[in-house]
Amino acid sequence: MAFSVARFIQKGGSFINYYMYHGGTNFGRTAGGPFIATSYDYDAPLDEYGLLRQPKWGHLKDLHRAIKLCESALVSGDPTVMQLGVHQEAHVFNYKSGGCAAFLANYDPKSFAKVAFRDMHYNLPPWSISILPDCKNTVYNTARVGAQIARKKMVPVPLRGGFSWQAYNEETASDADSSFTMVGLLEQINTTRDATDYLWYTTDIEIDPSEEFFRNGKSPILTILSAGHALHVFVNGQLSGSSYGSLEFPKLTFSQGVNMRAGINKIALLSIAVGLPNVGPHFETWNAGVLGPVTLNGLNEGRRDLSWQKWSYKIGLKGEALNLHSLSGSSSVEWVEGSLVAQRQPLTWYKTTFNAPAGNAPLALDMRSMGKGQIWINGQSIGRHWPAYKASGNCSVCNYSGTYDENKCRTNCGEASQRWYHVPRSWLNPTGNLLVVIEEWGGDPNAISLVRRETNSVCADIYEWQPTLMNYQMHASGKADKPLRPKVHLECDMGQKISAVKFASFGTPEGVCGSYREGSCHAYHSYDAFNRLCVGQNFCSVTVAPEMFGGDPCPNVMKKLSVEVICS
Repeated sequence: MAFSVARFIQKGGSFINYYMYHGGTNFGRTAGGPFIATSYDYDAPLDEYGLLRQPKWGHLKDLHRAIKLCESALVSGDPTVMQLGVHQEAHVFNYKSGGCAAFLANYDPKSFAKVAFRDMHYNLPPWSISILPDCKNTVYNTARVGAQIARKKMVPVPLRGGFSWQAYNEETASDADSSFTMVGLLEQINTTRDATDYLWYTTDIEIDPSEEFFRNGKSPILTILSAGHALHVFVNGQLSGSSYGSLEFPKLTFSQGVNMRAGINKIALLSIAVGLPNVGPHFETWNAGVLGPVTLNGLNEGRRDLSWQKWSYKIGLKGEALNLHSLSGSSSVEWVEGSLVAQRQPLTWYKTTFNAPAGNAPLALDMRSMGKGQIWINGQSIGRHWPAYKASGNCSVCNYSGTYDENKCRTNCGEASQRWYHVPRSWLNPTGNLLVVIEEWGGDPNAISLVRRETNSVCADIYEWQPTLMNYQMHASGKADKPLRPKVHLECDMGQKISAVKFASFGTPEGVCGSYREGSCHAYHSYDAFNRLCVGQNFCSVTVAPEMFGGDPCPNVMKKLSVEVICS
């Protein structure tokens, strides 16, 4: 991102619209498009909870400051472009009164480049741009990250006794009165008018006792074609299975054996919409719901088409009509208490109350034990939860260099598309907050927990002569002047302090934040400065110089400092 912004500015660009700079949350059921997660974060520099995502936030902040140092030159005219090599060039902006600012670019995605510019030599990392506000001193390079790295964690909030759940079983459409009956299958959105995610399709099918499958043990196959987005199939009040589509292929097919009995059997299909289309042409042609055909195979007659028989319809769930998510509605029915609450029970409402935890740390619900449904706090919709929906794709080693595309630097493949669901503190009362969950698939509510998001540790990697914008004295005019020794800056979240130094090594340390290790060169007093200047502080700054760590552990070797401190 830093490379793209710097490249745009060096070519004469003047305005950057970050998408997104501050993440957010899709509260409610109408905020996102189809299959859009409740979290609306996009790995933003400011995360969904309003916390800094480091090092991205700090690296971009330094970029903005570096560009600001070049302002007078940038607004003076168009740049002059100079070739410095096969894949290297300089964009030079000249002041009208003399002087200049320069952007030195290396477009080679693999190799460092040593270039000569105005009688000086510069070592440019692959796929990077260096910013020189005075055409001399490098104050910033897009590939050299001087900002601290923050490792976040979700910490369970201790609640006295934990959540004490009560349960209420939602009626299947076969148990409840239908809204209307007609021949054939209806499209869902036109039927519900998007008043709810849910539409019941129910029908009866008569099975003759002479059917061969009663003797050979081969259950008949029920096949249902749906335009999406998710489907639960109930036969005689029992869940027979579920199916769902995806953003790329919202249509789905359910096809599996079902238990039938002699006589009348009730088939109830709960079709579920997961957001409306929010981009693209011809919204009016986007369908949802069971459009068929619906067939039963494996009968003596072979295949029976159920599509054009009578179907009964019911819009929404009974719990929605009763407003079970509200304080007044939740008291209108009898709930099953405590130990009688069944686990893994589909179509079940759960409720509990809790007191708001102390402090100001952002809060979330850990829903990893649940399948799919919706969440409310004090009647306000937290959004749809769907931790059973797994993230697909290929997650490989990430390399920043080269052109970016949506398949690059993926993370969390095979894990839940979302596990934590943001709970705004502004929605909470000091005591007696009502939490309600509708679970469609069946999950274990006893494993739901309230967590707070906070910084676990912060790290930094700084070379002893690494140019960073913070390492320059500043004139009142905003111009960079004399380079100073680099400093490492470490800061915990507001309300936290640095409690311990987990790792510190000045020399040739190896590894990454969270798993540093000493290299062949290590200053044995690396910890001392951080124990003295940082422990007990929210923020600290340490100069990266041999004398701070007991002397030079390996002369004539380019050294760096790697440090990780614990925040608590």
